[in-house]
Amino acid sequence: MSGTLATEDPVVLEFAESRLRHWLDAIDSACNRFRGDSEISQLNNSSTRSASVSPVFELALASAIRASDATEGLCDPTVLPALLALGYRDDYAQLLNQDHPAPICSFPTPGVGAITLDPMTHTVTLAPGCQLDLGASAKALAADLIADDVATKCGVVVEIGGDVAVRGQSPDGQWVIGISDRLTLTGREPRIYVQGGGIATSSCTTRVWQVGHQTVNHIIDPRSGTFAQGPYATATVAADSCATANAFATAALLWGEPAGYHIAQAGWSARLVRHDGTIEFVGGWPTEEGVAPC
Repeated sequence: MSGTLATEDPVVLEFAESRLRHWLDAIDSACNRFRGDSEISQLNNSSTRSASVSPVFELALASAIRASDATEGLCDPTVLPALLALGYRDDYAQLLNQDHPAPICSFPTPGVGAITLDPMTHTVTLAPGCQLDLGASAKALAADLIADDVATKCGVVVEIGGDVAVRGQSPDGQWVIGISDRLTLTGREPRIYVQGGGIATSSCTTRVWQVGHQTVNHIIDPRSGTFAQGPYATATVAADSCATANAFATAALLWGEPAGYHIAQAGWSARLVRHDGTIEFVGGWPTEEGVAPC
């Protein structure tokens, strides 16, 4: 993943780095399904389907449930069986070097109704067949948590894997954020000015692999239990937080044509890119400025 951390006051940068390390370590320990010793792996593999959880895991799961509620269930933390059926069992770098036969069937997800989170006892119970993957929300939450901590001292921008949290001002006023539809940067990407909230991008084209003779992606439609196949290749959403922006960016790729309506109704703005490269703006998306490379 890429990562960016910048503070309005350079004196605060050391403190900001310490909060970044703290929250990334905590979220990784709680939510990384590729770690056998993480809380999410232990819960998914538990024979009792129930476990006491740390405050960080509870925070991350509550955030994922809110994301699901806000997007009509499309940003779903229970998609792990569907991802596994498509071969996404290992880190992405290893995934690309493996042969994946076509899955036997799709795996419609049980949804957040299969999760019982008890804030009084700090326990999580999963219904039979339910397994969690918080990849659609945990890193966005981490960006928000880091930014909130640092914002007590000065303005800050935090970017983790393309998810951006912004609080307060930059040394020059508003922060300038680049928007890209792909992982390879040219330096000519459009920029927008942002003073607060979050920006997140979801894409069907950057994290793909072959299953049989078909190219698949990591965005799972919980209604069908298979990968996203809508009209949009990329969705970038600006909202009040990075976690909210991430949820709506993910859902936009699954809503299809009504995506713009749902995003605008929620009060957010977006930049939607179709597979043919056509760009659509939703809500009060900031005016973009092209910047030539230095």
